[in-house]
Amino acid sequence: MANLNQEQNPSTSSLPLISSTSRSSSSGTSNSTSTSSTMHRATGRIAVSDRNNSNTGIYNEQVLTLLFRFLNWDLQTLCSTACTSRRHRAVAERILFYELCLSRVPRLVSAILATPVNALPHDIGGSAPRLPGGWPALAKILLYCCGCTPSLLFALSNPVPGHFTTVTRFSKTSGKSFLVRRCWGDVLYVSDPCEHASLPGEEHDLGVYRGVFGGFVRSRTRACLIGQNAELEEHIRCPYCGARVWSMTAAGLVPRSATTRLGSLEDGLEYFVCVNGHLHGSCWLTPLSSSSDDGNSEDNGGSDRQSDGDEMGTP
Repeated sequence: MANLNQEQNPSTSSLPLISSTSRSSSSGTSNSTSTSSTMHRATGRIAVSDRNNSNTGIYNEQVLTLLFRFLNWDLQTLCSTACTSRRHRAVAERILFYELCLSRVPRLVSAILATPVNALPHDIGGSAPRLPGGWPALAKILLYCCGCTPSLLFALSNPVPGHFTTVTRFSKTSGKSFLVRRCWGDVLYVSDPCEHASLPGEEHDLGVYRGVFGGFVRSRTRACLIGQNAELEEHIRCPYCGARVWSMTAAGLVPRSATTRLGSLEDGLEYFVCVNGHLHGSCWLTPLSSSSDDGNSEDNGGSDRQSDGDEMGTP
């Protein structure tokens, strides 16, 4: 880090030479005047350099990118760094969360931006591509299960708290199961359900899942919601970006294939989509026998994982 600072402020290397010149020329007035002029010019260069390179050292965007790449984009360290100052937070929101998402799920990022993976910007020095809701929200979707709050369908005695996840797989084929037929052209990635053991008084395990649309503003799903004048929920917000949400269950846009894909009870699921295209929902999971579980694993581990799935892991 010290060497890097010296490279970014080359004028500081002239300071020892200036001091030496000052000592050797103290006997002559003309030499003293020359030394004073030299020091003035050098000090001016340093001041200009400081003004032009305010983002130096640990505040430098490239330094932070290299640091977190070395740390394998550890989310907790990134979030802690973003909380230390406004400048760190600005760099994290503008660049670092994008780099985290790109390093973990490049195919998902490519799909939602409609840009080939090899055309996505790497090691950027300015700003990341724009994404509705922001890159911090997408990073949270990848790494955080939002839990479940009590509702009419999920009459829980206590809310299920959210938590960080270790490994989550997002699949575009799974996402298609959450779209009605006329919306099959939309790009939607949905995670496997995060299973929560049955709570006291509950018979079934709870599944919590999340996802993200690509190009939601131009999607058929959004057009259907607006076309039928679906109302935004008053008391529910997106747990990832804080935006208002539509209930896909209330809008009648939940296909039967979603129940099959999740392995949930009939009429035992609901999910919401926010205005930025983030999806979150819950379902009651049906108990599976060992043979059914093996068959389901083969189905999920086949073409989905190889063709369009992205596995998200945290160290």
